[in-house]
Amino acid sequence: MSRVLIIVQNLSVPFDRRVWLECQALTSAGHQVAVVCPKDNGEPAYQVLDGVELYKYRGYAPGGGKLSYIAEYAYSLAATAWLTLKARRHTGRFDVLQACNPPDIFWPIALVLRAIDRTRFVFDHHDLCPELFKSRFPEGPRLPYRALLAMERRTHQTADQVIATNDSYREIAITRGGKSPADVTVVRTGPDPERLKRGPASPELRRGRRFLAAYIGVMGPQDGVDIVVRAADIVINKLGRDDIAFTVMGSGDCMEELMALRDELGLQDHVEFTGRVPDDFVTRVLSTADVGLSPDPKNPLNDLSTMNKSMEYMAFEMPVIAFDLRETRVSCGDAGVYVTPNDTYQYAQAIVALVDDEPKRAELGKLGRERVEQELAWSHQERAYLGVYERLLGGAARVLVRARS
Repeated sequence: MSRVLIIVQNLSVPFDRRVWLECQALTSAGHQVAVVCPKDNGEPAYQVLDGVELYKYRGYAPGGGKLSYIAEYAYSLAATAWLTLKARRHTGRFDVLQACNPPDIFWPIALVLRAIDRTRFVFDHHDLCPELFKSRFPEGPRLPYRALLAMERRTHQTADQVIATNDSYREIAITRGGKSPADVTVVRTGPDPERLKRGPASPELRRGRRFLAAYIGVMGPQDGVDIVVRAADIVINKLGRDDIAFTVMGSGDCMEELMALRDELGLQDHVEFTGRVPDDFVTRVLSTADVGLSPDPKNPLNDLSTMNKSMEYMAFEMPVIAFDLRETRVSCGDAGVYVTPNDTYQYAQAIVALVDDEPKRAELGKLGRERVEQELAWSHQERAYLGVYERLLGGAARVLVRARS
């Protein structure tokens, strides 16, 4: 039986859906899995959930400035290294370390474990950190960007195998990271169609209005949630549509600013910010909503990244309204309505046009659900993911993978 340690810094687990699906895939295949990650308020420092050991440190988010990221990452590296040693003392050596970014700072831990335990290293590439910096600080200095490029390349070079979330990331791993194509596997963050599926609507969630537009996800500067608020202002105050409610689920660095913007525009009765909410509430909202909002603006990061929320909307048979981004088109295909990048007025017009066209909504929703079931679902991605471990661990993992066929 192989032991796997997964490191995550960006989100708590199991809130990080991708990582939790990976954990479940590994445990179902017979591996022992431990996770080191930050904890949300109220979570225990250690627990065992569905057979997965979770070691959690108190999160630290000093702010959104460039220097604050250095402090945050230094703290995260130190806390992660400490809990990695604690997990190793508790249950023994690890056969594989899987590090998920951002940030690209965990390769020194991989080198130490490789030296003392011959641990193999898998890099699960979730975000392009250099592009993330350029998107957040477009006029920022070149030195941090070059440092991020160097850390990304060092992570790729240290990894035995790289998991890319889409073909754009795979291309970067090969060209910028210098990896052999044979060592880079695309594993998309496909939703679970058995868990994520449309149920009965809850009309009260429309808050007295005829239609509901929903957003779920992170609220950082690069995520475009301000576009949702400004588009709602256009829909309600310029296009005169008082029959559309907006529900925004999730949290992030910009949440307080976004709520202040909503209040400044007088949209308290139309735009609801829920914060992080339980899965059953998410299911109720997405089963009631008429359109799913993916407002990610075009920037160096978003154009090459896969937006998980878009695929979740599709799983709930909702059409997706998005800006015309390269990887968003790959994910959504014909289930999306694509708007000229970063044009907020056009985005608002697309919301109104789609809620008024019920046959088109039904058609796009059906296409999206079929795409999830036939191509994007985690069941299609899981085999590629477990195949990475088969290549790393050899015969023992091969038997486990075949047993799941």
